[in-house]
Amino acid sequence: MEGVAMKLPSFKSLAPNAISIGRRSFARVRRSSSLSINSGASSSATIAADSESVSLGHRLRKDFRILHQEVNGSKLVYLDSAATSQKPAAVLEALQNYYEFYNSNVHRGIHYLSAKATDEFELARKKVARFINASDSKEIVFTRNATEAINLVAYSWGLLNLKPGDEVILTVAEHHSCIVPWQIVSQKTGAVLKFVTLNEDETPDIDKMREMISPKTKLVAVHHVSNVLASSLPIEEIVVWAHSVGAKVLVDACQSVPHMVVDVQKLNADFLVASSHKMCGPTGIGFLYGKSDLLHAMPPFLGGGEMISDVFLDHSTYAEPPSRFEAGTPAIGEAIALGAAVDYLSGIGMTNIHEYEVELGKYLYEKLSSLPDVRIYGPRPSESVHRGALCSFNVEGLHPTDLATFLDQQHGVAIRSGHHCAQPLHRYLGVNASARASLYFYNTKEDVDSFIVALADTVSFFNSFK
Repeated sequence: MEGVAMKLPSFKSLAPNAISIGRRSFARVRRSSSLSINSGASSSATIAADSESVSLGHRLRKDFRILHQEVNGSKLVYLDSAATSQKPAAVLEALQNYYEFYNSNVHRGIHYLSAKATDEFELARKKVARFINASDSKEIVFTRNATEAINLVAYSWGLLNLKPGDEVILTVAEHHSCIVPWQIVSQKTGAVLKFVTLNEDETPDIDKMREMISPKTKLVAVHHVSNVLASSLPIEEIVVWAHSVGAKVLVDACQSVPHMVVDVQKLNADFLVASSHKMCGPTGIGFLYGKSDLLHAMPPFLGGGEMISDVFLDHSTYAEPPSRFEAGTPAIGEAIALGAAVDYLSGIGMTNIHEYEVELGKYLYEKLSSLPDVRIYGPRPSESVHRGALCSFNVEGLHPTDLATFLDQQHGVAIRSGHHCAQPLHRYLGVNASARASLYFYNTKEDVDSFIVALADTVSFFNSFK
C-alpha cells in the first residue's frame, strides 16, 4: 500500500469519545444515524410486489448477518463491495450443508456422497451458464478467481495464437489482472500491447479504440465496468469492430455480472470472466466463459488429475472442456455456494438490482460532490450516462488512506483506499491513490448519508491541524 501523508494515532487505545494527539484533545463528533432497517421483510429473496414502497436495500439487509453489527463502537456501514461483496444466509447455508451432509470428491466416486456432490457441483455450473445466458454449461470453466481465468486465456489461447508483431489492445483503466498476464505473454511471444487512453469525460476513448483496431489486432481485452471510474464500455460495438479484423475479445466482467444483466450471447464476446466473491458468493472460485470452439482448440492450462483422458508414461491425452482446464480437486463447496448465490441474485432479479443501484449510485455521486474539495473520478451521471454504483475520489490535501482509517476507527464506515489494482490508471490521472466508496443492493440511502456525515467530520478533523 502507498505511504500515508501522516501517521494516525492508535485509536483503539484512546477513550471512545476523545482523540488525543500531543497536547491537543479533540472531542469526537457523534451524530445519530437515520439508518432504518426493515426487519420484518419477507424471508424470500424474491421481491414482493406489494412492498415496492420500501427500498430494495431495506428489504434485503436482513439476509446479511454481517451488516448488523457495530465496528469500533459505531454501526457498521459497509461501502467496499467492489472489493468483495457480503454473503447472504442462503449462500452460507449452502456451503455449510455441503461440508456437513455430503462432503466428498466429485467425478471420482460411485458412492452416494460423491454422486450427490458431483450432481450439485455440475448443477452450479448450469446455474452460472443460465445466469449469463451461455449456450451450453460446458462453456463455463470454474477457476480460483477471475485473475486465474484471465491467466488461463493468456497462457492457453495467448501462447498458442500470438506471434511477433501481433497486437493486444487494452485500456489504461484495466485492473492489473487484465494487464500483467498479457505483459508476460507479450514478452514470450513478441506481441505488442497497445493502450487506449481516456477522453475528456474520463472514460476510455472509444473512438481511439476503434481507430486502433487493425488487421494486426489479435485480441481486445477490456473491462465491462471500471472498478475506479465507474464507467462502462459498449462491449457489443467493440466486439463488432474486433471481429471485423478477425480479433477475439476478452471481457473482464467482475464489476458488471454482479450488478446488471449480462448476456454473453448478446454481447458475442469470445471470453468473459467474473469472480464469485463480488456477486454474493464465496471467495476462492470464479469462472471463465469461453465459446465452445475456442475452448476445444486450446491446450490445457494446468496438468494433473481430472483434466486427462488417458495417461501413459510417455504422453497423455486430455479431457474435453471444461474438464481440460480444471486440474485437480476443485473448490467444490465454493462452486455449490456460488450456485446458491446465483439463485439468490436471480430471485431478486438483475434488472431490479441494476435499476436500484443506478438510483443509489447517482445519490452517492451527488452527495459526495456536494462536499468541498472533493474530486470524483470518472464521468458525471446523466440521463445517458449511468455510472456503476461506486465513487473513487480524493479530498484536496488529504491522503486517502488517512481518510479510510479515520472513517473506520471513528465512524465504523468501511471504504477502500489505495490504487485499487489500477496503478497505470492512477498515474494517468496524476495521483498515487484514491479512496473508493462502492455500493451493492443491500446498501441504502441512509448508508450514503452516514458516510457523508462521517466524511465531513473526518475532513474537518484533519483540516483542524492546518
